[in-house]
Amino acid sequence: MRFERLIDDLSAQMEHEQREEERSLALEEERHRLGRLSVRERARALHELGRPLRCELVDGRAMTLALESFGRDWLAARAQPPVGGLLIVRIPAIEAIVGDREELQASLAPVPESPTALAARIGFGFVLRDLARRRAAVLVRGVSGASWQGTIDRVGGDHLELALHPAGTPRREAEVRGYRLVPFERISTIAM
Repeated sequence: MRFERLIDDLSAQMEHEQREEERSLALEEERHRLGRLSVRERARALHELGRPLRCELVDGRAMTLALESFGRDWLAARAQPPVGGLLIVRIPAIEAIVGDREELQASLAPVPESPTALAARIGFGFVLRDLARRRAAVLVRGVSGASWQGTIDRVGGDHLELALHPAGTPRREAEVRGYRLVPFERISTIAM
C-alpha cells in the first residue's frame, strides 16, 4: 500500500513538473512572438477586430483611420470622419498608435497572414506605380507637413516624380506649375 502511494506521489510530481515546464515554454514562446510583432501586424489585428486605427503621424497630424488593406510597408484607409477619398499611409510615417489599454491589448492578438495574400508582399513603390499608370491626381504630404498637389509622372526605386498642378485640373502640360522629386522616406501620406 505504501509503495503504491509513493508511486502515485512521484507520478503526480512528474505530471506537475511537466505541466510547469510546458507552461514556462508557452510563456517563452509568447514572449518571442511579441518581440517579433511589427506595427503593421498590430494595426492588422485592430482591423481584424473591426477597430479603427487612431494614430499620430510624423507630419504632426492625429488621425482616426478605417483600415482597408495592408501592403508590406503601407496601409490603405479612409479618414474618420470621412474627409475625401482613400489615403495611403507609409507605415514608417506612423509616429504612434494611440489607444487605451484594451485597444493596445487587442492589437497583440495573432493574425495569421494568408499564404495567398498578395498585398502583404506589395511595397509602397508598386502602389505608386499603379497611381502613375492611372494618371490619378494625388495630394502628397511630406513628413515635414508640406503638401503638393499633382500627378505622379514616374516612380523610381526610392522616389517619385510629381508634376505639380492645381487640384481639380487634369494633368496637361499647360497646367503644370513645376515638378518635384520626392524620396519615399520623406512622404507621410498620399491622398486620392
